Amino acid sequence: MSLDPFFQWLESTMLATAIRENVLLFPLVESAHVLMFTVVLGTIAIVDLRLLGFASRDRRVSALTAEILPITWVAFAFAVLTGAMLFSSNATKYGHNIYFESKMALLGLAGINMLIFHLVGSRDLANWDGAARTPWQAKAAGGCSLLIWIGVIACGRWIGFTMMSTFNF
Repeated sequence: MSLDPFFQWLESTMLATAIRENVLLFPLVESAHVLMFTVVLGTIAIVDLRLLGFASRDRRVSALTAEILPITWVAFAFAVLTGAMLFSSNATKYGHNIYFESKMALLGLAGINMLIFHLVGSRDLANWDGAARTPWQAKAAGGCSLLIWIGVIACGRWIGFTMMSTFNF
């Protein structure tokens, strides 16, 4: 089943047309998207570096995540919103861009990694929550998370480089 009819419909919406045709709107939305993704990556890195034992070793993992993750989720929601707006502006080309597809796959992997950690890796969190050294499962989750999110950012940048010829500013 091809998604092209949906992509074409999405591109024809008023919002998509405005983003695509307005000289300032696309760069403003893109800047907001990059800023929000910077906050997402930065806050996730704080938690991942704690899980790896490289930073905040004197802080409980549960306290750190309780403080940081609400910021992460708000920034992620805005990144998704702004990303959807950017996608809508040229959905057919984005939908067939290998870097966009890779970014979406990596976002899915990030979600799976987080889910596995919360369901399995943090089951005995009470036993190691305040310890400077975290168990190998926590380190593995933190390391995988950092690598995946770096991949998300790299693919996101490559989307921009491969789509530059699409817009006539």
